[in-house]
Amino acid sequence: MNKKLLFSALLLCASAGVFAQDKKVIDNIVKEVNENSQLEKLAHELLDVVGPRLVGSPQMKQANDWAVKKYSDWGISAKNEKWGEWAGWERGITHIDLVSPRVRTLEGTQLAWSPSTNGKAINAEAIILPEITDSVSFQKWLPNVKGKIVLISMNQLSGRPEKNWEEFATKDLFEKFKKEKADAAKAWTASLAKTGLTAKTLPVAIENAGAVAVVINNWSQGFGVDKIFGANTKKVPTLDLSVEDYGLVYRLVLNGDKPKLRIEADSKKLGTVPTFNTLAEIKGTQKPNEYVMLSAHFDSWDGASGATDNGSGTILMMEAMRILKKIYPNPKRTILVGHWGSEEQGLNGSRAFVEDHPEIVNNLQALFNQDNGTGRVVNIGGQGFAKSKDYITRWLAAVPDTIKNQIKTSFPGSPGAGGSDFASFVAAGALGYSLSSTSWDYGTYTWHTNRDSYDKLVFDEIRSNVILAAIMVYMACEDPEKTSNEKATDLPVNERTGKPATWPVQTKSNRKGGL
Repeated sequence: MNKKLLFSALLLCASAGVFAQDKKVIDNIVKEVNENSQLEKLAHELLDVVGPRLVGSPQMKQANDWAVKKYSDWGISAKNEKWGEWAGWERGITHIDLVSPRVRTLEGTQLAWSPSTNGKAINAEAIILPEITDSVSFQKWLPNVKGKIVLISMNQLSGRPEKNWEEFATKDLFEKFKKEKADAAKAWTASLAKTGLTAKTLPVAIENAGAVAVVINNWSQGFGVDKIFGANTKKVPTLDLSVEDYGLVYRLVLNGDKPKLRIEADSKKLGTVPTFNTLAEIKGTQKPNEYVMLSAHFDSWDGASGATDNGSGTILMMEAMRILKKIYPNPKRTILVGHWGSEEQGLNGSRAFVEDHPEIVNNLQALFNQDNGTGRVVNIGGQGFAKSKDYITRWLAAVPDTIKNQIKTSFPGSPGAGGSDFASFVAAGALGYSLSSTSWDYGTYTWHTNRDSYDKLVFDEIRSNVILAAIMVYMACEDPEKTSNEKATDLPVNERTGKPATWPVQTKSNRKGGL
């Protein structure tokens, strides 16, 4: 091609918003993902060996150190950066048995930060809350909890999910069940309100009145799944029983069979411990002070292994970094990855990073975050930025059709106010994008549940996400145009309020948690 024709072609590309990219780099990214994937190995080491990563636990710090070592092995500069402190706690064994009127080992676990039984077993009768008419009658009843194990959750009408009822029941029976379930939940909520207490203060009142343990059931509306969060008690253990075993003990109490339980729930308080984000960097060669970021929270709840929330996002970003270092070792802009701490308690690690690093946030070309399960990415929104469509569309153009054709885009989109760590950057006016995945029943079966384990990962879907993330980073690095963080003036209407969406306010990080 002569110089005149070449110049004309370059002008045409520029006018169309297209820029030259090396197809060999893109092809090699795809080849490396498909022929040399490290995802299964990373998942095993993180989820099976390290395990869950509760903020303030030794396993969280173990995971931080493991990631730094992995990046070092790949020739990538990495570090743990302290952002705050948290109440340290380490989970031990939980063992719960029904010992009377018959013997059965029950399925359950202590909640995070639950007080320990200190190597001894609790042997006591279980009781349930009475029908409550008002706060005065509740206070009169409260001394009955002394020396007892107290069940404080509603007993479910059925341990079958609604999907199961809908599939197999007659239409009339299904409608009858739904009404009875809704009525029972409404009555339970009204009864609890009459205590004058909340879900957080009720367990505290019960332990202060002399109970020896508090038992709940936080059913996730699916077969075998409960959501496992943190305890509100400070002196006696709080435990979650499965919907089946909670129902068993509840009915025994209700029918006057005076069930007795034996509980061992060991844990250790570790005082105040430092908390970290893990950061890794591939330095830019032409515009080193402009940044393209990968993002995924590192912490998890600890009822299982934290596989889809957010082990899947973690290994996705690590694998993308490994491949970019191998295939694209000299990026034009600096590539960073942030593995954030304490997302589960309010995006604390990423909010701290945004506060501490304005030099990065103010020069951010784009950030790509993933945090809603193991599925392939199917949605990318513009997060309320006026020119997101220009950037996302041309970066996606380089992604294989089999991946990008499954992605729905929406522009300008609404700015995310929470939900995951991209929102910390959006609130500060930086281009943070969420790579949103298809469900795989995430909300019911793995999100914060006791079943969020390695076997729930769909590795081929994560591999597609690695290709997407790595190519988007490559394209954002190569783009000759610096992105604009201009905010759209025509934000979509908020469906909840019926008013146009507003930009979220930047929230400060909680740097002293659980203390």
